[in-house]
Amino acid sequence: MSVVFDKINNIFLLETDKSTYQMRINEIGILEHLYYGAKVYKSDMSYLIIDCDRGFSGNPYELKDHRGISMDTRPNEYSVAGIGDYRVNALSVVNVDGSRSIDLRYKKHCIIEGKYRLKGLPYVRENGSKVQTLVITLEDRLLGIEVELYYGVFEDKDIITRSVVISNKNSGTVKLQKIASACLDFSYGQYDIIHFYGRHCMERMVERIPVTNNIQVVASGRGMSSHHHNPFVILCDKSANEDTGAAYGVMLMYSGNHRTEIEMDQTGGVRIVTGINNEKFEWNLGVNEKFYAPETILSFSEDGLNGLSQNYHRILRENVCDPKYQKIKRPILINNWEATYFDFDKTKLLTLAKEAKQLGIEMLVLDDGWFGKRNDDNRGLGDWVVNEEKLGGTLSNLVDEINKIGLKFGLWIEPEMVNEDSDLYRKHPEWALREPEREPIVSRNQLVLDMSREDVVEYLFECLDKVIKSANIEYIKWDFNRSVSNVFSNYHNLEKQGEISHRFVLGTYELMDRLLKANPKIMIEGCAGGGGRYDAGILFYSTQIWCSDDTDAIERIKIQKGTSYGYPVSTMGSHVSASPNHQTMRTTPLHTRGVVAMSGTFGYELDIAKLSNAEKEEIKSQIADFHKYYWLIQNGKYYRLTDEHTEAYYTAWEFVDESQKEVLLNLVVTHVQANGKYPFVKLKGLNPDSMYVEESSGKKYTGIALMKGGYSFGIIQGDYPAMQLHFVVE
Repeated sequence: MSVVFDKINNIFLLETDKSTYQMRINEIGILEHLYYGAKVYKSDMSYLIIDCDRGFSGNPYELKDHRGISMDTRPNEYSVAGIGDYRVNALSVVNVDGSRSIDLRYKKHCIIEGKYRLKGLPYVRENGSKVQTLVITLEDRLLGIEVELYYGVFEDKDIITRSVVISNKNSGTVKLQKIASACLDFSYGQYDIIHFYGRHCMERMVERIPVTNNIQVVASGRGMSSHHHNPFVILCDKSANEDTGAAYGVMLMYSGNHRTEIEMDQTGGVRIVTGINNEKFEWNLGVNEKFYAPETILSFSEDGLNGLSQNYHRILRENVCDPKYQKIKRPILINNWEATYFDFDKTKLLTLAKEAKQLGIEMLVLDDGWFGKRNDDNRGLGDWVVNEEKLGGTLSNLVDEINKIGLKFGLWIEPEMVNEDSDLYRKHPEWALREPEREPIVSRNQLVLDMSREDVVEYLFECLDKVIKSANIEYIKWDFNRSVSNVFSNYHNLEKQGEISHRFVLGTYELMDRLLKANPKIMIEGCAGGGGRYDAGILFYSTQIWCSDDTDAIERIKIQKGTSYGYPVSTMGSHVSASPNHQTMRTTPLHTRGVVAMSGTFGYELDIAKLSNAEKEEIKSQIADFHKYYWLIQNGKYYRLTDEHTEAYYTAWEFVDESQKEVLLNLVVTHVQANGKYPFVKLKGLNPDSMYVEESSGKKYTGIALMKGGYSFGIIQGDYPAMQLHFVVE
């Protein structure tokens, strides 16, 4: 049993293969957090709570004669505002009478076989895993508010999911001003935070900083999870590295405004609270209504950051992304964007398709410019009608011809956006998010549609479903090319304006869900100017995400490495693009571009007609290699082999299959040195007793030698050279 309730001590015990999570109902019915970390089995961890009378830390009224017992110093399982816990809280409300306190006490619990689901939100799927659900109901008897805490325990994957459902059983409307999905209290320890910051074309850069005596915040208020701050943080021991040390992951499964707060309190304890960003949020919870908070995916590893990453890679691949893609090979595609931009017609597309087919590419994706009067990025968004004049006929005719060449077909869309210069906006200006009396902020000359409106979602579904059904479309690239501002709905009343940002996300999820159910053969690739909406919520609907609009291979090494801390390679959209690169103008060898792009879903984004015969032959070889290594790359264990100091010279990473019989070692030299040191790595995750044969040279090495003695590449010179070595067990 992964969930056990100790009736004698009122302790809840949640166990995975390698971790233990404990909480207890205390003497006055408050749910307290006891422990989360390495497995301690049935040990009672309540001894970790040591009470001390601290000034200005008040006591619950029932315990007024016990000054050492304070909500402000004890670890709480779900912190609330207004009752003496002055640290960052998980729940804040305005009650019917205007008061702002809420006092949650234990009411009941139940243990359920299988995994819970959330209404209107993505969730971690059960998908054959060994999982139990614990539901603990807390209540404020005075207010008539119930809070259900959900825990999904994936025993064999070292994952615990959390979510919260709030019910209003009062006689009037309650305003939720903050509702977090999870709160974690650690009574002891010296920790670092690892978070993932960035910008457009440089997403998920890694920063490791100490937890200090303040409140540290990782958040987005841009209407999406954002290029700038990913909704995933790691808390780890100061001594933790890639291979050893305790590391905790907190990943919010949400695609909108998010906020994670980390506070060190006066006792040295550390609290993490994560959920919807409360700065742009208020929810009116009517009588007998419920609010569902997004899911949070928690994991713990004693095997350092690589171990933690592998926990997340597995759960996202197998239980978040559509499970059918675990067994289906995704096609190697070419996207026409960097080959043609808006300047294309049927002849150009068919020529590109024929060239692609000869090289072994399997799908052509038609990017922006196929609809309405969309010949640049200033007009046409929202008019999801095929431009048959530009395509030289119907979309169906074009796709049929592409299919006859031997390629599958995919299509780019950007549903949530609208241009002022569009038929849709001229007909329905009220469908855009904007204040009635204020000129809106524009970005790429586009506004944002009000996805909180049912009529907007219905319009988009009808238009896009019609387009998808009109031809043999098997792939959709779903883009989102600006941050959201002027968040005001011309449909909802004044009281609901604080709900719009969250309702917007729910509308997007609904549209994705409806399109997938109506068109089960299509695969969605998420995109938001590249990696601006790279989160576990979107991955529930789109099995891969365009990792970044920066296709420069050298920059992509950093981007893809940062992404790998939480997200598997199988979700990273990565392509070989032109050289000089269109974003940086850097010149990089085709081989290096291929090695980097293979650590992702793999494809091409360049005008292949301009390539030399030698380059075309090299592409054929890359495609053959990717097919050969496909399952190893997509489902193998991923290891980061170099750190930020080594990476001033070179970067290396590795894939190992579950049986430890096959290894793919990758290295890119980013700063070639005259008379330099030998690039050198120690491999990881091998069977120490096996004999590994390096395929290109035929040389043999024991697993223990490669892990303990390492592998030297010798001198490597040239412009950004790369090596890719394949080892198999003899």
